[in-house]
Amino acid sequence: MKLAIQESLLGGNTLSERLTTAKEAGLAGVEFTAQGLSARVPEIAQALYQQGLQAAGVHMGRIDGYISPELDEREAAIGALREALADASDIGAAHVIFVPHYGALKMPNLQPYRSPIELTGEMMIWLLRTVSDLAYAIGLELDMQPLCQEETAFLNTLEQAAFFRKRIKGHPHVKIAPHLYHVLKEGDITGLRQHSAEVGYVHLCGADGQFPLALTAEVKEALDILREAHYAGWVTLTGKKAPTAADLQRSVQVLYTYIQA
Repeated sequence: MKLAIQESLLGGNTLSERLTTAKEAGLAGVEFTAQGLSARVPEIAQALYQQGLQAAGVHMGRIDGYISPELDEREAAIGALREALADASDIGAAHVIFVPHYGALKMPNLQPYRSPIELTGEMMIWLLRTVSDLAYAIGLELDMQPLCQEETAFLNTLEQAAFFRKRIKGHPHVKIAPHLYHVLKEGDITGLRQHSAEVGYVHLCGADGQFPLALTAEVKEALDILREAHYAGWVTLTGKKAPTAADLQRSVQVLYTYIQA
């Protein structure tokens, strides 16, 4: 496993300062957000090279509309995803992480033909078939991220994400990106264990959603599951508040010590 961190959690006024913080903490990579990334590609690529760091992934953030009933919303969202894939390739990131849907369902109720959740599910299958071709063409991996029910009425568990992967025949360029806060919020640790082989990217934080300053029982269990599954991908640190440089360094040291034990 390789440890990374979201850029927004790094201290520093400039990209160079933020990456220096990551390097000094012992991290291997940094995750970037898709918004505004195209204009930053040359600067990021150069700064990563100078620091000897990797781009762990590109996160789509709150971009929504991939499975909207409105054509213009779908086209805009998929266009943003297409752009993020190209940007990720340009900065050397192998992963683009996206949340398929935020909030309440938007599909109409067409029962007895189809319920809103059934229509949304069909749109999800169409989406994955479409974007898997994009990912394959560029040579990157798309990782869908389930969120708890407070965030979305669609795709809350790893079991649900695995179901949609199955519907696209387990496409190797589409995997799952569990976020530990949401896994715990949904009581889905069993799902993480059962579907660990389908995990392509991981977001790690404490059970409260805060930056993982301590090696808690929940963090240990998640890391143990990944280790038992021989997961060798990115574990990206996240949280609601940025840690100090000293706290970041201590946390990285503790996590790496546990991972490598």
